[in-house]
Amino acid sequence: MTSKKNKPCAVLVRPRIYIGDGIAIGPGKIDLLRAVGETRSIAAAARSLGVPYKRAWLLIDSLNQGFGRPVVETATGGKGGGGASLTTLGQQLIACYDTLEASLNASAGKELQALRDLAN
Repeated sequence: MTSKKNKPCAVLVRPRIYIGDGIAIGPGKIDLLRAVGETRSIAAAARSLGVPYKRAWLLIDSLNQGFGRPVVETATGGKGGGGASLTTLGQQLIACYDTLEASLNASAGKELQALRDLAN
């Protein structure tokens, strides 16, 4: 959000979803998955988001553990280098989250405008 001197930026809903006790999905994890898909590297994705590699790995591992199957597949480094790619589950998580986020933002238009007006 910008100050009153500047034009306010968009107001939007970025949900956090809890599935049972073991799965928490929110904008940070989704942005990380999206970055892994784009960079094909956990380290590069972490750097692009300004997140330490260990934190990025722990976030991905928490999703892997929660779902009981991987959201990211990794290849070990070496002469040809390693890499990472989203599994079908990882791709589906991004798609479902994006659909939910768009739906929430569309249905909350009046409320979001009221919040935007408060910034003026």
